[in-house]
Amino acid sequence: MEIQLQELIDQIKKDGVKAAEAEAASILESAKAEAEKIVSDAKAEAEQTMRDAQAQNERFVRAGEDSIRQAGRNLLISFRESVAKELNVIVGDSVKEALSPDVLPQLILTAVENWTKNTEAEDLSVLVGSRELASMEAELLAGLKKRMCEGVTLKASDNFEGGFRISVQDGQAYYDYSAEAVTELLSAYLTPKLISLMKEAENV
Repeated sequence: MEIQLQELIDQIKKDGVKAAEAEAASILESAKAEAEKIVSDAKAEAEQTMRDAQAQNERFVRAGEDSIRQAGRNLLISFRESVAKELNVIVGDSVKEALSPDVLPQLILTAVENWTKNTEAEDLSVLVGSRELASMEAELLAGLKKRMCEGVTLKASDNFEGGFRISVQDGQAYYDYSAEAVTELLSAYLTPKLISLMKEAENV
């Protein structure tokens, strides 16, 4: 009887140990699975964070490159505009020099003579700046008379600087040889050529 009881006790102990071991193994497996899930989730989160950081870094790089390119374009545009303005100043100075009081009377006389030869226009007038007319009126009148350019009226304007303007029928039609008009015409012709040359130089 004692032997049976001992065997029963041993069996209970054995079964208890097995049950405890099984439960411990189950707990350990669950803990291991949970740990693996935590590690996996953490790894996935870290990879996503890395991808997000890389994408953001690429956006920053692209934005930086775009900013540099735009700054370069702005600098080139600003430089071209600056050069075009300088060209305009140079052309303006050259035109004013070409239309100096020493040369202007002869230019006006030649233009008026050609105009009267090639047109039947009447009521022809020549507009010049007040200061220029005061210094060359006598010379112009004498030249017009000598070349038989009759019916030509000389007019002065305080708002007219450099050059001259020939008009008919009270200004309804005119040819503008003012310093401003000639400068604008030459600049409009030269500026695109200058910009084209600058673009060619950029690509060298």
